[in-house]
Amino acid sequence: MTDETRLSRAEAQGVRHARELEGHLGWLDGFTGAALGVLATASGIYTYLGVSSLLDDDGALSVFAALAYSIAVSVGIFVFWSYLMRLLPAMRTNTARLGLMGAMGLGSLAIVAMSSWLNAAALAGAAAVEQHLAETVQDYQGALERTHGIAISAQGLQRDVSRARQSFEDLSEQEATGELSGFAGRGAVFRVLQQKAEELTALEDQIASQEPAIERAFAEGNQILSRMRSLTVEPGPVEARSVEFSEEAVRLAGIISQLRQLSVAPLVARAAQDLSASVVLPELDGSTETTRAGQQATINSVLEVLGQRAETLRQAAEAVISMPPPDETVYTPISTADAVIRYAGNFVPSWAGAISIDLLPAVLVFILMVVQAAIRSSRDPARIEDTMTMAELRAALSAARDVDASLDRERTPPPQDTQEPDDTRNEPDDEEPHPRPAPTPLRGSGP
Repeated sequence: MTDETRLSRAEAQGVRHARELEGHLGWLDGFTGAALGVLATASGIYTYLGVSSLLDDDGALSVFAALAYSIAVSVGIFVFWSYLMRLLPAMRTNTARLGLMGAMGLGSLAIVAMSSWLNAAALAGAAAVEQHLAETVQDYQGALERTHGIAISAQGLQRDVSRARQSFEDLSEQEATGELSGFAGRGAVFRVLQQKAEELTALEDQIASQEPAIERAFAEGNQILSRMRSLTVEPGPVEARSVEFSEEAVRLAGIISQLRQLSVAPLVARAAQDLSASVVLPELDGSTETTRAGQQATINSVLEVLGQRAETLRQAAEAVISMPPPDETVYTPISTADAVIRYAGNFVPSWAGAISIDLLPAVLVFILMVVQAAIRSSRDPARIEDTMTMAELRAALSAARDVDASLDRERTPPPQDTQEPDDTRNEPDDEEPHPRPAPTPLRGSGP
């Protein structure tokens, strides 16, 4: 008896706990639908802004299309979470729960695909486009500096050319005094040396003439970069700034191409090849055979030295030419939605807010699942009659009386009509009735 009493008390406590939770759910249901509607409407508004940024046309049809899409998203979100809030907590088997949770996962992915990324575009679209502009500026700056560095390295070949030219001038002076071939004067050897010295002097002057053009192009490129940087942070609509940014990017691309063309490394490489290949040998002008033989021997030595100097220049020029050029940078205009996706890592808070506004009802669904499970666990041990309230009991008794009355009516046979048929209806009214016979006197009675 004590165990039964203790069990009854536990059941009573469970019933009271279940009723308390049901009361809380009833109070929360009063505004849950409205709150879900507000969330769906807010998501639809940001979806409208995101869709509007993707449409190029600003006409009435585009506005209607964006509005229709945002309304469809709001209705879909509201209906989807309303279904799950009602059905998923009511499931009793694990199979049913897993099935609906799988449907909730697919629906959540669909919501992110059709709404959340557009919400992120509305929240951080302009900042993402500015990030794209800033990244493009860095790419252009790297390309400009790299191209300018290659051009400056090519200008450094001027020292190699100057050194080769100076060596030929020194040799020509030695030939003029007779220290080279042993015969003083300005003969054939002197003219060969002077010829190559003059070629190198012309190449050196040509290299020097490129330096001012390179510096002007680099300075102009830096000015364009400065303007592009200011466009990334200026106030105002980012679309208008993007148009001006694109124009500046085209100008800067032209400056970078110009710097590539100003590099003298290919010119030095060709000049070094021609330096040893194109030698005009003068006629030997020695007065004796011995003098002419000495001149020829000296010219052969000069040609050998010339080939060495040309190979040195060629290798230096090839080293500059082999320097890796910068990657080709081309500015591509980008929409706010695409910019948010490309630079998603830089806008994690915006993405979190955009997804949360769509998937927050999932938390409410899990809360309802936990509460409904607690209600069922509290009610299951108790009998059905122990869980009824007074209002439910009165309604049950009234329903039972109505059922009993209906059964009684079904069991009672209908009343039958025992009245004899009236056969005198067709008889004449003046016909008298048959006389009733007199009663028989009792036997033994007196007069």
